[in-house]
Amino acid sequence: MPELPEVETVRRGLSPVMEGARVAQAQIRREGLRWPFPDRMAERLTGAKVLRLGRRSKYLLADLDTGETLITHLGMSGRMLISGHQMGKFHHEHPAPEKHDHVVIDMDNGARVTFNDPRRFGAMDLCDTDALQDHKLIRVLGPEPLGNNFDETYLTGALRTRNSPIKTALLDQGIIAGLGNIYVCEVLFRTGIHPARKAARLSVGRTASLVPIIRDVLSEAIESGGSSLKDYRQADGDLGYFQHNFRVYGREGEPCVTQGCTGKIKRITQSGRSTFYCAQCQR
Repeated sequence: MPELPEVETVRRGLSPVMEGARVAQAQIRREGLRWPFPDRMAERLTGAKVLRLGRRSKYLLADLDTGETLITHLGMSGRMLISGHQMGKFHHEHPAPEKHDHVVIDMDNGARVTFNDPRRFGAMDLCDTDALQDHKLIRVLGPEPLGNNFDETYLTGALRTRNSPIKTALLDQGIIAGLGNIYVCEVLFRTGIHPARKAARLSVGRTASLVPIIRDVLSEAIESGGSSLKDYRQADGDLGYFQHNFRVYGREGEPCVTQGCTGKIKRITQSGRSTFYCAQCQR
């Protein structure tokens, strides 16, 4: 599933062709994805101007001049692809519709944004912009890890009473918004914290050390265009390449990259997800 860096990369790719442009036509090619699309979705989008394209956690947020916000979640395999717009040295013509092109949005500047989702775990919804923070998907989210509300004081307080493993706690979207399995594994390796250690038993210093590393890992991933493992693509169709910088994720049985360490990367399952770590470096 795309995590914060992948969604932010998609947002940055879509912004130049959507912000300030109007929806010339919206086509809805099925009744819904993870749940049904909102009533009259195509009609409500057509003619609307995109005032701002933002992101909250793993959700894309398009604020419209109609007073509504389009909320999009990419799910497991969703992609937002651009065609018909000059990007760099290349001009991407509109391709023929594909089987899993579920929502097609033509902008008045000639760009087309297509939501393609083979596994159909993605989602779209419309809500009043003024009520966005009360939407059922948004109101449960913790602070953005790259925002000003996420700091050492907040995190130490949030984890002080958490008896779950630190890996599980960091994946809780109510504690930190947008972190997923890949980047939590990488963060815990860089901080030398064992993924099974109880969150509440970490010292204040070790808990605080997570904050700058979380910011560093996410920022590096965004600058690399995210991580392409299966379905994820950037908005121009290119792959991300942060996966080439993984220090533990997906490297089970390989030597640890830490200089002087003789350990190998191990894999355990936590809450149904694979966790990768070095038992010698992470305590």
